[in-house]
Amino acid sequence: MKKILIGLLAFSPILFAACDSSDSKNEHQEHDMSRMGNDSTQHATTSVDKDIKAVAVVYTNVDAKAAASIKAIVDHYLDLKNALANDNTVEAATGAKAMDDAIGKLDKSLLTSEQKTVYDANEAEMKEHAEHIAKNGDNIKHQRSHFVMMSEVVYDLVKNFGAGRPVYHDHCPMAKDNQGAMWISEVKEIKNPYFGSEMFKCGRVEEVIK
Repeated sequence: MKKILIGLLAFSPILFAACDSSDSKNEHQEHDMSRMGNDSTQHATTSVDKDIKAVAVVYTNVDAKAAASIKAIVDHYLDLKNALANDNTVEAATGAKAMDDAIGKLDKSLLTSEQKTVYDANEAEMKEHAEHIAKNGDNIKHQRSHFVMMSEVVYDLVKNFGAGRPVYHDHCPMAKDNQGAMWISEVKEIKNPYFGSEMFKCGRVEEVIK
């Protein structure tokens, strides 16, 4: 009986292995083992505050109307993110359509020439991915594949212009066929948009953008 208890105690750290510690094969194997018969909350890997890197926004002098438009774009992105985390393809498509519409409403004449150059570098790609997600309300795999690329562009957007509030840069090493993928969130709590209910809490907070 003692041997069995010792064996269980030795094995328990594997069951609770987090999916954020590294990208190694061993970590992935431990993560897969922890998925077998365990509650998804055991995958929660949000870092403590002292481990989260704080990032300052580049442009603090953005015109108020332009900043409001950018906030609207990010807000719809966050709606889309939450829909994917909840495995809801229809709401994801709706959020993407609203995001696409918000992109079209930004008056770029309100931006400085330098700000416009930065924004223009992201606009077309944001629209492309938003359109793909909006048109695929019955295909969450396709939506999530475009969300990977959209998130990288939105990350650049919020680093430069902000989001009207602090937002978090999250990362899941298991996403994109174990290549890893990031996303932006309005809350510190991990809500994984790449796996949804399968691994809702898988990931970690990398940065807070203020």
